[in-house]
Amino acid sequence: MRRMRALRKSERAPGLTLEEVPIPAPASDEVLVQVEAASICGTDLHILHWDEWAQGRVVPPLTLGHEFAGTVAGTGREVRHFGVGDYVSAESHITCGRCFHCRTGQAHMCPETEILGVDRDGALAEFVTVPESVLWRNDRSKLAPEIATLQEPFGNAVFATSAQDLSGQSVAVLGCGPIGLFTVAIAKASGAASVFAVDRIPFRLSLADGLGATAALQVADGSDLPAELRELHDGYGVDVIFEMSGSGRAIADAFACVRNGGRVVLFGIPAQPVEVDVSELIFKNVSVLALNGRTIFGTWFKTRWMLEGGLVDLGPLITHRYRVEQFEQALEKLEAGEACKIVLYPGRGDDAETIGA
Repeated sequence: MRRMRALRKSERAPGLTLEEVPIPAPASDEVLVQVEAASICGTDLHILHWDEWAQGRVVPPLTLGHEFAGTVAGTGREVRHFGVGDYVSAESHITCGRCFHCRTGQAHMCPETEILGVDRDGALAEFVTVPESVLWRNDRSKLAPEIATLQEPFGNAVFATSAQDLSGQSVAVLGCGPIGLFTVAIAKASGAASVFAVDRIPFRLSLADGLGATAALQVADGSDLPAELRELHDGYGVDVIFEMSGSGRAIADAFACVRNGGRVVLFGIPAQPVEVDVSELIFKNVSVLALNGRTIFGTWFKTRWMLEGGLVDLGPLITHRYRVEQFEQALEKLEAGEACKIVLYPGRGDDAETIGA
C-alpha cells in the first residue's frame, strides 16, 4: 500500500506529529489531490494546544489543514467535472446540500457542515481527498500554488468587506492577523478614503503599513484608541469598523470608535462571552453586522477576480515558507506573532526556503 507523510493530531493531548499513513482512496464522489502547497492558520494552533474548543470538536487521529492548492491525482467513478491533472483548491466547508440554508443559497450557514482538517482529514499531507462538490479550478498561469492556497482564508475578508460600500469611507481594522491584513488590502483597493490598522504587535503593523494603511496604531494597556482615531480623523469617529480579533477590549473599542450612524462589522470570534452596552449603540444609531466564513461559491468568484486581476497582491503577506517537516518551527513563528501567512510544502522533493525568519 502506497504511503504518504501527513501532519496529524494522533491523540487527545497537546502536540502534533508528522506520520507515515496510507494514501487515501477517493470515494465515488471524491477526488484525490496531490497537495503542492498548504497554509496554516489559527485553527491549527487550537488543535496543537488541544484547548477547550479542540477537545469538544476534534476526534483524533486526524490530519490537519484546510487551505491548499494542488493537482488532481485520481477521481471516484461518479466524478464528472474534474480530471487527473487539473490544478485545484477547495472550499473547506463541506455542507449537506439538503437543509434550508443549502437549498436557499446560504450553504455557508449549513448546520451540518464538516470542515477539512477539523471534522475530516485535511490537506497538510502529500495527498487529500475532497468531494467534487467543493473543488475549485485554478488557472496556474495566473495563481501560483502559494497564492492559490490563500483563496480560502482571503475569502473571509472578501465576504466581510463586500457587505458595504467602502469607496470614500474611513475604515478601521482592529486586529491585524491575516484576515485583518487582507481586510486592510481590500479596503485600500476598494477606494477607502482612509484605512487605520490597529494591533498590539509591531510586526503586524509593519505589514499593514506596507499595504498602504493610512496609519498603523499600536494599542497597549492604557491606550485611548477612540481619542487617537478622532485626532487622525478631524475629530470624528470612523465610518466603518472591522473587528477582526475577537478581543473583548477591541470589541468595546469598535463601538467607541465608530461615528454616529456608522457601521461595525464583527468577524473575530471571542474566546469568552463579551458584554456590550446596547444603549450606546442605540443612541449612536450604529449598524452592527456579525459575519462568519464566506458564501459558497459567490465569494470565491470575487476572490479569484481580485487576485487574478492584480487588485490585491498577497505575496508580501506570505512571510515564511517551510517544508512540512519544519512544522514545529512554523507553528512557533505563527504563535509568537512573527508571521502572517505561512506556507508548508508537503512533497518530499520540495526545496522551500525560509523567508523572514
